Amino acid sequence: MDLDMAQVRAFVRAAEELHFGRAAGTLGLSQQALSKRIARLESLLGTVLFQRGGQAVGLTEAGRRFLAPARQALAAAESAVAAAVGTDRPLRVDVWGHLYAPMRTLAGVTARAGDLVLGHGRDLPSVTAALLRGDIDAAFGRVHPPLPTGLAHRLVRLEPVDAVLGADHPLAAEPAVRPEQLRDGVLWAPGTLDRLDFLHRFARRFAIPTTATTVNLGLAPFLAEVVADPRRFSLLPADVPLPDVPGLRSVPLVEPTPLYAWSLLWRTGSGHPGLDALTTALAAQAGPSRWLEYDPARDWLPEPPANGHTGQAG
Repeated sequence: MDLDMAQVRAFVRAAEELHFGRAAGTLGLSQQALSKRIARLESLLGTVLFQRGGQAVGLTEAGRRFLAPARQALAAAESAVAAAVGTDRPLRVDVWGHLYAPMRTLAGVTARAGDLVLGHGRDLPSVTAALLRGDIDAAFGRVHPPLPTGLAHRLVRLEPVDAVLGADHPLAAEPAVRPEQLRDGVLWAPGTLDRLDFLHRFARRFAIPTTATTVNLGLAPFLAEVVADPRRFSLLPADVPLPDVPGLRSVPLVEPTPLYAWSLLWRTGSGHPGLDALTTALAAQAGPSRWLEYDPARDWLPEPPANGHTGQAG
């Protein structure tokens, strides 16, 4: 019996999402096309893999038995392709979180990490979908649970976050401020907070009652909007190079210092040799640069790290 990997991939994504529409979207297919692939697979296997009833989708007993080996078959197929292509194909890495400039971290390790092709993801959901489709090999940005099954990640860097505000803001002249001192201001965000997990959690943790959003047209226009109102502030990692915006101030946050977590994300079972090279290069840089320092008595993280990382590359 010869399995069609496109059909197997359609089954695995539908089994993970338990929703044909969402699964089809992650694969770049129409729902009809995904349903046809699964139906052909069921016909080939001679058994029903999904319970279908109205909007609800569930796995049959046969589907549950098939899921783990199906994932293994996909991983083996991807490893075979990587072995055939060899090390000549660059590692395809997407980044997200453009307001926070993730390229700053990767730029420092690319010389040791081998041949990389860097792309631009829109956000974490779009990047995870690209990983699961096999369009990219790895991704870099802020990871927050839950992640889809089949993905792993490693914490790479914890970066202190500053408050950015205008010269007319009441706290602009302070050498440092505590997050609670920002409660009378307006947290200005480049998009809805439900898509900006770090800002959302910061506002909730430190009881910032007033937030407002704008359209993300880039870092300089966004910061110009912050400066335009003395009540507004936002957050940026401390070493992000600031554009030349008149009146812009960056003030350290203390007691506690918020930390922005950067992680490398990949598909489990990925066989690309460049993935190990990239994780090794990032780990080598983390030590001397003190990227993973975290003191719960001094710092704040939405999700404190567990032993510094989760998952293992390879």
